[in-house]
Amino acid sequence: MGPLGRGPGCIGLTSAFYTQFLRPMTTHDATLAVSDGIGWITLARPSRGNALSSTLVEALLAHLTHCVSDPLIHTVVFVGAGRHFCTGFDLDHLEQRTDAELLHRLIRIETLLDAVWRAPVRTVAIAQGRVLGAGADLWVACDQRVLAPDAVVRFPGAGFGIVLGTRRLGRRVGAERALEWTSTGTSVDSALALHSGLATSVAATAAPASTPPEPALEGELYTWRLTQLAPARSVDRATYAALKAASRGGDGFGANGYSDHDLAALVRSAARPGLKARLLAYRDRNSPR
Repeated sequence: MGPLGRGPGCIGLTSAFYTQFLRPMTTHDATLAVSDGIGWITLARPSRGNALSSTLVEALLAHLTHCVSDPLIHTVVFVGAGRHFCTGFDLDHLEQRTDAELLHRLIRIETLLDAVWRAPVRTVAIAQGRVLGAGADLWVACDQRVLAPDAVVRFPGAGFGIVLGTRRLGRRVGAERALEWTSTGTSVDSALALHSGLATSVAATAAPASTPPEPALEGELYTWRLTQLAPARSVDRATYAALKAASRGGDGFGANGYSDHDLAALVRSAARPGLKARLLAYRDRNSPR
């Protein structure tokens, strides 16, 4: 079992190497660049709104595992290339998929969310534009959750019968509000997100425009993102991990009953017959006319 519990074991080069040479790890769908103890993971599918394809999910898991495996990295930051942070589950090419394949994709997304939630480092997500579905769940799973002023967060998964990330959302905003937002598909703007505790902060200015591919660790957009980070922790990484676990009543690093509960809730909802049909119907209802 890897350092993230359910996640794959993926140990790469040290952050000292990246700090010196600033050479990001790159996959087709995501990049990782490390500097000064911070791992910057970029969702890099801007033409698809950074929707979570199977390859993107596996790339994010691999990059996160690398960061957790490197003792020099104390913070992991998720950002999205282009106009949107993440528009959720990738609904492209559904016709070629089976129910079993789609269920497996959803399980891997839950694996990613659980790994982010329990990571023994500070996790941050800085989001602009649309923050939807499983993309919103990824943002919610992070310790520090920053929104650009124009960002909109929504949890539409219940629209196709999926229960994903609901308990973690409840930890952020309360169980009743989480139930309301997920069952109605409420659009949450940055002001409401901050007021409810969903966001930990809202940026004072919009994110600077940038044309992908974005420079990894330079430029106006990188500077803007740096200013959104909360002050560095005054404790070491091991102490922070222990505090994080204790503050959640044991719901911290290392899989436990909460992990099993979240996964079981997802599988029960997704295993109902007709998963593919529900996803297709949802896509058709929400496609531009």
